[in-house]
Amino acid sequence: MNTKQLDTLSTARATLLAPYGLTDASIERVFGEIMHHDADYADLYFQYARTEGWSLEESRVKSGSFNIDQGVGVRVVSGEKTAFAYSDDIGIESLTAAAHATRSIARASQSGSAGRVASIRESAGHSLYQPNDPVSGYSDAEKVRILERLEKFARAIDPRVKEVMARLSGEYEVVMVARHDGVLAADVRPLVHIGLTVIAEQNGRREQGHTGGGGRYDYSYFTDEILRSMAELGVREALINLDAKPAPAGPMTVVLGAGWPGILLHEAVGHSLEGDFNRKGSSVFSNCLGERIAAPGVTVIDDGTLKDRRGSLNIDDEGNPTQRNILIEDGILRGYMQDSMNARLMNVPVTGNARRESYAHIPMPRMTNTYMLNGDKSPEEIIASVKRGLYAANFGGGQVDTTSGKFVFSASEAYMIEDGKITYPVVGATLIGNGIESLKQVAMIGNDMKLDSGVGVCGKEGQSVPVGVGQPSLRIEGLTVGGTA
Repeated sequence: MNTKQLDTLSTARATLLAPYGLTDASIERVFGEIMHHDADYADLYFQYARTEGWSLEESRVKSGSFNIDQGVGVRVVSGEKTAFAYSDDIGIESLTAAAHATRSIARASQSGSAGRVASIRESAGHSLYQPNDPVSGYSDAEKVRILERLEKFARAIDPRVKEVMARLSGEYEVVMVARHDGVLAADVRPLVHIGLTVIAEQNGRREQGHTGGGGRYDYSYFTDEILRSMAELGVREALINLDAKPAPAGPMTVVLGAGWPGILLHEAVGHSLEGDFNRKGSSVFSNCLGERIAAPGVTVIDDGTLKDRRGSLNIDDEGNPTQRNILIEDGILRGYMQDSMNARLMNVPVTGNARRESYAHIPMPRMTNTYMLNGDKSPEEIIASVKRGLYAANFGGGQVDTTSGKFVFSASEAYMIEDGKITYPVVGATLIGNGIESLKQVAMIGNDMKLDSGVGVCGKEGQSVPVGVGQPSLRIEGLTVGGTA
């Protein structure tokens, strides 16, 4: 265990255990209560979180928010059944009461002996980010100045910029996971983010541009260089849309840009590769391991070990180190993302993908940073190969049905391609298709893979977690474009 990992465990003990008089022996006694009858798995998830948000509008920081939350979740798993209780009181009495509440699903011991509880042993994760505190490490004035600088950069780019709206958010989270098998693991998770909306006006027409970014840093990440780049991207998108024509409709070849358009891959394919959907047989990819589900050259990775990335974690929310998992390799389905329960029931290894929104939620198999690897074509070659089609450079929102694989996504920046050249921008374009069919219709893969700027939020069964996405430029045949022309 390196010094940083020891410091993380020390911080977690000081934050989550010591103030409440909890020790390793206390935790072992709680597990003794939980495992009084046989169960397959049990864990305690301790969490302390400080979060804040600052909003700028009409050249003023109009609102700020600050919140502290802490608590512990107690979970017991027996077969496919889960019992879960949580409390915002981390004291031993609340822990013991929660332990008694979760024993109801455990099997009566056939041998008359209780389930085994191992002695506590510290477990190390990765060291992917600095355990800094962005919330208390900077003054309110410094945080306000970040937003003011961003607005100044945006307004200076073009006089057509009429409104600049921005939100700065920061989070400092300390988590500790204790398991009945003795594992004790901890993580200190910083997270910062800026979201920017720019409104430009020309001849009475108004259009918007959106951008943002961040990651597992403190606020020093937002240098003038980073803020200028954000401002330029947001203003550029708004100005392009001022001159855009209504998008045409119908089936056509679509070229997806690199980076954030990987959100389509995340939504249309990624969720369908999560272990719980496949164990239950509700995914379009259930029982397809080893089969071709995508075009040759398509390799999709979920990697929670990327340094400083928004979707990365030193440990997942069951205390397992995150991993680099190959989901699809050269078009062949190789694996699913797993938490402990689904991995056990499917008789496969855990993959470090257990995630939960907070101590008040149960973990599920979830994505971290999901992306497609490079191909061998330049983006210029891909555009030049298209007689007539749509270039979706950037995406807005979207939704997918994991059972059928059908998706709908809106393009926030898009252009027509005619005779191998990008001609004019269009607005109102939506992409409609089916995830499993779209993977098979990938005709060209670019060599320009990049990850998004750090803006992804993933929702599943009412829980939201930060994620990352990415991809190279892609040519996909036969997508349906819903337009306004």
